[in-house]
Amino acid sequence: MPAQSRSELIRSYFAAYQANDRDLIETVLTDDFTFTSPYDDAIDRATYFVRCWPNSNLFKSLTIERICEDGDSAFVLYRCEMHDGRSFRNTELHTFRGDSLRGVEVYFGAAYRDGVFVAQQPSA
Repeated sequence: MPAQSRSELIRSYFAAYQANDRDLIETVLTDDFTFTSPYDDAIDRATYFVRCWPNSNLFKSLTIERICEDGDSAFVLYRCEMHDGRSFRNTELHTFRGDSLRGVEVYFGAAYRDGVFVAQQPSA
C-alpha cells in the first residue's frame, strides 16, 4: 500500500516541477520511467530530463484543477500560465509503481491569450 495518495504525490511533483527541483523528481521516477505527449513517443527518463525538464522555466504557474485516482493510475487536469501571457489546460495520465512515478502521458488542451481562445496551427 502506498504511503501517500496518488493526489498527494502528483501535487508534490507539480510543485517540484514549478520550483525546478530536479533532485526531488529524480528520486520519484522509476528507472524505466517513460514520458509520452503529442511530441514525445514514450521517451525514457534521461531524454525527458534533456528535452522536457528545461521547459519548467517557461511556466508562470501550474494550477491543478482536478485529480481522479484509479488504482495505480490517476488523471490530472491542470491549467498553465506562461510568462508570455499564454495559458492552456492539459490532462495527464500518471501511472505508478508503489510511490514511484512509472509513466506520464500528456494530452494537450486549448490555448488562450488574455482570456481569448488562440487557434493552434496544425503541424505539416
